[in-house]
Amino acid sequence: MRTRPIDLTFGAVFVCLMAIGANITVWFPFLAIPIGGATVPLSLQTFFAIIAGMMLGKKRGSIAMITYILVGTAGVPIFSGLSAGPMQLISPTGGFIFSFVFIAFFVGWIAEKQKKPSLPLYSLASLVGVVFNYGIGVTFMFVAMNTWLEIPITYELAWISMIPFLIKDIALSCLAALFILQLGKRVPSEWMHVKAS
Repeated sequence: MRTRPIDLTFGAVFVCLMAIGANITVWFPFLAIPIGGATVPLSLQTFFAIIAGMMLGKKRGSIAMITYILVGTAGVPIFSGLSAGPMQLISPTGGFIFSFVFIAFFVGWIAEKQKKPSLPLYSLASLVGVVFNYGIGVTFMFVAMNTWLEIPITYELAWISMIPFLIKDIALSCLAALFILQLGKRVPSEWMHVKAS
């Protein structure tokens, strides 16, 4: 895989976008939506991880997500709530952080298989990203709460608690498919790596 300056630039951009997506309600509290006595923050991390996979391809997209995790683990406050450090990776939401690598890789892998831009395929890739996001994230949360946090919770309840977030991310995944389809018409083809091997 040949790395060009533009690849490093886009990788850095997506690290920044992930940080913004994690903390958008810090700067815009009105984007936290009240549902049933709780607030659902409008996080954009899943959206940006999907875009990274479709725009950068599976290799560069997943490397960008790994870089995001390493930067946050090293102490830069770019995780949710402007948090940082290795402890965030073993928190109940740590699985969602790990899932971003899988989102970018598998979304990019699906996108690379197409010969020309296609909304149905981009939509499928986006939904696969959401499946990895919640499959890994909810399972990790269930394990974390029932083991080292010693907070009994059923796997069903763990999924139920995520329903508002899941609905939001499914909607954003559809927007991601539309966005990348339009973006492909407006940027130079050499900037898009979804067809890279």
